[in-house]
Amino acid sequence: SRVTISEVVADLLDEQLVIELGTRADARPGKPATMLDVNRQGHSIIGLDLSSSGSFVGVVTDLDGVVVARAEVDNPQASGDAAVRAVETLLQDLVALAPCPVLGAGVGTPGIVDDRGVVVSAPNLGWRDVPLQERLIAVCGLPVAVANDANAALVGEHSFGQGRPDTILVRIGRGVGSGLMIDGRVVGGGRHAAGEIGHVVVGTDEGEPCACGNRGCLETWLAMPRIEAHLAEPGADPDAVLAEAGRRLGIVLAPIVSALNLAEVVLAGPNADISAPLLAAVESTVRDRTLADTHGDLRLRMTELGRDLVALGAVVLVLRGRLGVA
Repeated sequence: SRVTISEVVADLLDEQLVIELGTRADARPGKPATMLDVNRQGHSIIGLDLSSSGSFVGVVTDLDGVVVARAEVDNPQASGDAAVRAVETLLQDLVALAPCPVLGAGVGTPGIVDDRGVVVSAPNLGWRDVPLQERLIAVCGLPVAVANDANAALVGEHSFGQGRPDTILVRIGRGVGSGLMIDGRVVGGGRHAAGEIGHVVVGTDEGEPCACGNRGCLETWLAMPRIEAHLAEPGADPDAVLAEAGRRLGIVLAPIVSALNLAEVVLAGPNADISAPLLAAVESTVRDRTLADTHGDLRLRMTELGRDLVALGAVVLVLRGRLGVA
C-alpha cells in the first residue's frame, strides 16, 4: 500500500540510504510525486585485497564502487598471526579514511574460505582454520564479508567489467586460484574449494617444491613470486619462461573449459609487460586440447579492471550482503 511504501521510504531517508531529488512535474491532479534516488555518496564501503605478493591493499568506495581512498600494508614475508595483524591494521586505517559512515567491509583472501568467513587453508599465508571474519569484526565493529580472492575477483568482473555468465577467472598473485561462474552464479563446491587449481600438479616432471608440501603444482610455475624468480635467473629467456607458465596453465584449464562448455577465460593479476606472451601461450594450449566445434568461440582475455579487481569484488560482497544489490 501507499502507506507502507511511505513508511519504508521514510526509514531509508532517516538512514541516509535514499535522498529526495525534488518533485516531478505531473499533469495528474493531486500532490506531485517526489523523486528519489539511492544516496550514492552517503555511505562508504571498504574492500580489501590480500592476494598481492608484496602487500595487502584496500580501498574505500561509495555505493557506486567509485574509489575515494586507498591504503596498503607491506607484507613481503608476513604469515600466520603476523599476517592477520597486518590485515587488522589495514582495515583500521581504511575505516579512518572513510569520509562517511561505513556500510561494511569485504575481504578477498587467498585460500579456501567457508560460509562463516573462516580461512580453512591458505598455505602461502600460513593460515589454517583462521576465523578471519570474526577477528575483523572484533577490530572494527562493522559487518565483514570474507571470500576467496578469485571468487571476489570474479564477482567484481561480473558486476563492474564485461564478464559473461559462464566464465572462469584465474587470479595470479601470491598464489594461483580461480573463480568459476555457471549461468551467472558463483560455484562454491561441496567443500568451498571450487576453482582451487593452484595446487593441481601439472605434468609428470615433478618440478619445484610447493608451499603445500607437494611438487610441481601449478603455483610453482605461475605464481608471481615464482615467475619473478625465474625471470631474474642469469641468462633467463623471458619469452620462454612466460610461455612455459602459460602452457602449464592451459593444460589445467583445457579439461575444465571442455567439461563445463565455458564461454570465457579471464586472467587477472599479471602486469602488462608479461600478460601478452603468457595469455598467448594459454590460448594456444587450450585450443590445441579442446574440440573446436564446441569451443571455437571461447574468449580468452585479461581483465580491464586492473589492480582494483579483487577489492571491487569485495565491495560487491558488502553491497549484496547489506543491501541485496548484485
